[in-house]
Amino acid sequence: MAWTILFVAGIMEIGWAIGLKYTEGFTRLVPSVLTLACMAGSIILLGLAVKTLPIGTAYAVWTGIGAVGTALLGIALFGDPATALRLACIGVSLVMRKPMVRTMRQPPISVPIPCASRPSACPSPSPPGRRSPPRTGC
Repeated sequence: MAWTILFVAGIMEIGWAIGLKYTEGFTRLVPSVLTLACMAGSIILLGLAVKTLPIGTAYAVWTGIGAVGTALLGIALFGDPATALRLACIGVSLVMRKPMVRTMRQPPISVPIPCASRPSACPSPSPPGRRSPPRTGC
């Protein structure tokens, strides 16, 4: 569910970025209201998605959807130049997303680090008469 919310947030990100062009500097009422609504909706949905997704991953996906979608719509709607370099950058961005999304679906790997290599990670012994906290990974 969080991924769906994040996807919709990314689509709204595209909506407000493209909407900025139609507002003509926020001088047109209807496009300005729709753009501001997309801005608010995008941020709110991103906030909901990061309740369960890692912030770095969610932000990278959110901005990626927004950047690629805005670049493609800029070419399609406004005649932005479709140079080979621009299209290559969009293509590389799309290609890099696939392994990243595949990696994000795997559970995190937890590797215990022994205290011998990080003595500062181990709790210090308690003074006499007090119980020491249990040592984990030491």
